[in-house]
Amino acid sequence: MLTDYHLHLRPDEEETPPESYFTAENVDRYLAAAGVAGIEELGVSEHIHRFTQALELWRHPFWEEQARDDLDAYCEFVRGTPLRLGIECDFVPGAEDRTANLLDARDFDYVVGSVHFVGDLAVDHDGSTSGRRTTPIRCGAAYFEALSECARSGLFDILAHPDLVKVWGGGRPLPDRDPRHYYEPAVRRSPRAASRSRSRPPACASRSASSTRRRPSPRCASRRAPRSRSPRTPISRSRFGFGYDRALAFLAELGVEELAVYEGRQRRMERI
Repeated sequence: MLTDYHLHLRPDEEETPPESYFTAENVDRYLAAAGVAGIEELGVSEHIHRFTQALELWRHPFWEEQARDDLDAYCEFVRGTPLRLGIECDFVPGAEDRTANLLDARDFDYVVGSVHFVGDLAVDHDGSTSGRRTTPIRCGAAYFEALSECARSGLFDILAHPDLVKVWGGGRPLPDRDPRHYYEPAVRRSPRAASRSRSRPPACASRSASSTRRRPSPRCASRRAPRSRSPRTPISRSRFGFGYDRALAFLAELGVEELAVYEGRQRRMERI
């Protein structure tokens, strides 16, 4: 069974009102393309910062600028389509209880957890990134510590783009050291602790085909905690359609034979 859960109906650009994209016609367009690609199940997971309710979690200036839509209207629209209902929710340190309350109040099929900020600095958006105020090494270390906290929180079903920090900063400089220095501690710490949090199984890792357009970090995807110390961490394919064949081939190289499928925040495993 092939899936795509990290899908945004609405572009990130300015002047993209929801009424132009949250439409039956737009959903049908995605479903038709999915049929051609052999993708059997689609889920939509819009960014939390687009919704006014996100300001209950964080009052970052970027969020205050972007939060214009109503989260409940979004949920109602998606529930009237064949799409699975998801949300991509940033991990906000210190807001774990507020995040849980916001998520538990809606009937999501799955929640994608992500880290887009290190402190108040965005790692993938030049408009809210100041590369002069930190270094690649500091940014990388802080990002993966936040990613570990995100996984340990037990708030999320899927971890999005776990090496997003590779697009950090002006000119996109990378830390001048082996990436495993960051990846391995994050992977070792995350799954077991997450399994004890909020009665949820460990969040599965997202394999985003967008990395076929960016500089990929295959070592991140191939890092696995020792078998004796953590349960298996399943993988959920993401990024609609683009590079799907290459993403599946990459998973095959890692020996992955199953994908996580979600409904009502319950996970089951299906063969690819």
